[in-house]
This record gives sequence, structure tokens and C-alpha cells, in this order.
Amino acid sequence: MDSIDLRLIDLLRENARSSYAELARKVGLSAPAVHERVGKLEAAGTIRGYRADVDHEAVGLGVTALIGIVEDSGADTDDVLTAVRAMPEVESCYFMAGVESYQLIVRVGTIAELEQLIVRINRTPGVASTRTGIALSTKWENRPQPGLG
Repeated sequence: MDSIDLRLIDLLRENARSSYAELARKVGLSAPAVHERVGKLEAAGTIRGYRADVDHEAVGLGVTALIGIVEDSGADTDDVLTAVRAMPEVESCYFMAGVESYQLIVRVGTIAELEQLIVRINRTPGVASTRTGIALSTKWENRPQPGLG
């Protein structure tokens, strides 16, 4: 991966809908050359996908919470992960160092829905306890890393 690939990644993180011609102008290559490079980045798994940046409140998911999961000592990690993965409210799951095994980012419509989700998670075999923080507002998220390229 060279500086042009890194710049293309930067540009696509800023606007994944950029045309190959627009990207080409910004990196000083032809559109076919950019198309080939982006294709290689996708094939290598460096670019894993393209997503819409959605206003969660506008789609009825105005409550964002972070839920830490502490596994019990006899937990089957794969079973816990399978159960959590099946919960559509869970947007992200991070394996953690420290007391909590996992940190989840979840999105729901109401506090009552969050309560129901926490109860479901706590009833999952292998989960000893949870700790939840509720986001009061979002200042930013999914911010592209400056200066990759």
C-alpha cells in the first residue's frame, strides 16, 4: 500500500460516493487506474464496505448506550458472542482488556427498549453482569482519521 492508496482511503472515508473521475483528479491518476486501485483495496479486505451515515433519531433509534459485559468464569465465549450478534440493537461489539470482556454500542428507540435489551443480555448464558452508560448526545462519531494519506 502506497501513499496514493492511503489518500484514496482518506477520500472515500470522507465521501464514499465520490466518482472515480473525482478521486482521480484529487490523486493525479486516471479514472481507470483509480478504479483498479480501489478494486484491489476491496479485494484485499482493506475497504470492507460502504455505508450510509444515518441520523439515528430520524429512524427511531434516538437512544444510544454503551453496555459492558462481564462474562462468568465458565462462560463459552463463542456462545456469548453468538447470542449478542443475534441482537439487532447491537451496533458494535469490542473485545476488551480489563474487567469487562465486551463493550457494546447499542441503539434503541426508548429507555424502555433499552431496559428490555439489558434484561435479555443479563439472561444470556455466560453473562455474569453488565454495566450501562447512556449517551446524552452525540458530539461526533465515525470520524475519518486525518492524514492517512
